[in-house]
Amino acid sequence: MSKLTHQAILSQIKNGLIASCQPVDDGPMDNPKIVAAMAQASVIGGASGLRIEGIDNLKATRPNVTVPIIGIVKRDLPDTPVRITPFLKDIEELAAAGADIIAVDGTDRPHPVDLQTAVNKIHELGCLAMADCSNLSEGLHCKALGFDIIGSTMSGYTSGPVPVEPDYQLVKDFKAAGCYVMAEGRYNTPELAKKAIEIGADSVTVGSALTRLEHIVNWFVDAVKSASK
Repeated sequence: MSKLTHQAILSQIKNGLIASCQPVDDGPMDNPKIVAAMAQASVIGGASGLRIEGIDNLKATRPNVTVPIIGIVKRDLPDTPVRITPFLKDIEELAAAGADIIAVDGTDRPHPVDLQTAVNKIHELGCLAMADCSNLSEGLHCKALGFDIIGSTMSGYTSGPVPVEPDYQLVKDFKAAGCYVMAEGRYNTPELAKKAIEIGADSVTVGSALTRLEHIVNWFVDAVKSASK
């Protein structure tokens, strides 16, 4: 497990790429050994940090890398749309498995555990706390609660059709408000990842474009098919 101080962790991922190694659920690559290999390959490629979903995936990955890991658990619950690290048990298990940073849903939707309790538990266990938010008011609220990193992760994913482009304005607004900003959500080309840093993000997370092979192949297939129409 990383022994870096909180400030050292933030410094290590500053201006860096976080590779989100989350394969398609129940797909052929949805296996802890494969996730760990994705993570190692990402680090070899220069990733400053990793975002890993699931306790088994985190346990498989942690012994093989030294970069900071953002840990999450995703759950589909019947009484809330909140999916990301909804329970205190998830936080406890992520910390025990070696997460340096623990991310939770930071939206204003109904939570099984209130956000203040969640951030307190994350800090109690010695980890940095990240809030995955969808708008400025949520980010400001989470910052006031004590979250160390504010992410644009949920922008475009809480209602209506998902936009094509990232939410650049939200990144700018978070930065103007004094947040440590994680740009995340639809930064699916090197140019977009570069732009995230240029507009003020402290770090940028990229997922599907790096580790969801089914999605990447489909992008190319659609492009090739469109050429024959």
